Amino acid sequence: MIIAVDGPTASGKGTIAKYLATHYRLKRLDTGALYRAVGLGVLDAGGEPGDEAAAVAAAKALDLGAIDENRIRSSTAGMAASKVAAIPAVRAVLLEAQRAFAADPQGAVLDGRDIGTVICPDADVKLFVTASLPARTERRLKELRARGETISFEQLQAQIAERDERDRNRAESPLYQASDAHLLDTTDLSIEASAEAACRIVDAAPARPRP
Repeated sequence: MIIAVDGPTASGKGTIAKYLATHYRLKRLDTGALYRAVGLGVLDAGGEPGDEAAAVAAAKALDLGAIDENRIRSSTAGMAASKVAAIPAVRAVLLEAQRAFAADPQGAVLDGRDIGTVICPDADVKLFVTASLPARTERRLKELRARGETISFEQLQAQIAERDERDRNRAESPLYQASDAHLLDTTDLSIEASAEAACRIVDAAPARPRP
């Protein structure tokens, strides 16, 4: 079984994907982490995330086993990720790695922004997880402050809105809900309620025939 979980930043898609992977005993790939790591790789090399050559070089050099989960969760990494993710050549480099992960006969859960539309268009179940901008800002603010980062609600909300705009309007693999994806709005749901709602969707979905 392949489960595709898409949605904007801080919508809860990562938490839901992690829960689904554990619940159904499937491996999981956070594809957003790949772009965050690439963005940081460019910054660490002294480059600009929007520079295609620098971003492609960082993508080719990416070691999936060496991604620093702590560093990639910073607001800086998030903004850098949205810039490198808008570069078609970077997406091309990471595309095959993502599809290879999803090709495992045992199944997988992948979360990101183009899983159900580009990476795994034939996924057995597709979820599009969303939440209001204020709710997403509050969630990310708590996460960043817990990490010791100092940023105001207004500044962070503006950053998230900017990232949303870039993700939705990029030429390559823009963020949007696949026509056959189930919408899950987590604005007023707890983590537990969101996970339970996602499981109900998965359990009710008929298995798709493999091409």
